[in-house]
Amino acid sequence: MKPILSILTAAALAAMTLLCTAASERTGSAEECIRLHVIANSDSDEDQSVKLKVRDAILACARENFTASDREEAEAELMKMGGRFDASVSETLSENGADYGAQLVFGEFDFPDREYAGRLYPAGKYRALRVVLGNGEGHNWWCVMFPPLCLIETEDEPAEFNEDGTLKFKSWVWDFIKEVFGL
Repeated sequence: MKPILSILTAAALAAMTLLCTAASERTGSAEECIRLHVIANSDSDEDQSVKLKVRDAILACARENFTASDREEAEAELMKMGGRFDASVSETLSENGADYGAQLVFGEFDFPDREYAGRLYPAGKYRALRVVLGNGEGHNWWCVMFPPLCLIETEDEPAEFNEDGTLKFKSWVWDFIKEVFGL
């Protein structure tokens, strides 16, 4: 039984390696996506916390209302939701005692090379909903709103993100391997 388990484990690890390598080699393009870009007022702990709360408010609003099936439709929907986004951001700033406002702009902006959800988005100009909080002098957070990578969630569990904005993934195969081999 042990040799079969070893073979199955090795095959699973090889398959995961191939899938991870293929996923990391994929490249996103400016023509296919729309980004969300939230820039904090400053790098203070308070302003960085507010930035993440604003991000959560925008994503919650988008999850409720966003149904686009292509980029053009996504852009039109985001433009229509502008008032909802603005109200949500203003409410979040007020609830968190922020003494500054926000500027929401939909346009084309320069972005550096970044990897998101296993896909490289090369430096260049991308369409984005940019939210500048206060002076906009702090670290930023971004994701891909269309295709809706940062809107992914299940009924029981919202999507979780790492500090750098990348999507956290869970693997039942890896969890099984860790359990079996005590890793």
